Amino acid sequence: MKITCKMVFEYKNKKNAESIAKSIKVDNYIFVKTKTDGNRIMSEIVSKSIPSMLHTVDDYLSCVGVAEKMIDKT
Repeated sequence: MKITCKMVFEYKNKKNAESIAKSIKVDNYIFVKTKTDGNRIMSEIVSKSIPSMLHTVDDYLSCVGVAEKMIDKT
């Protein structure tokens, strides 16, 4: 089985989106494809099982949350 999850994150501006995407890129491995389009980050996660997908999405959202907090502090 193949499971795909697509997420879109929208930010105030292109600079914030690019900074966050760059920050989380190191955590993408082969499971996550991330790209930016203006002020948006588009992510796609592919997994072989629901538990694996949930784990990957949870980790990914944690990384995004940390990156967002760092952007907010600047």
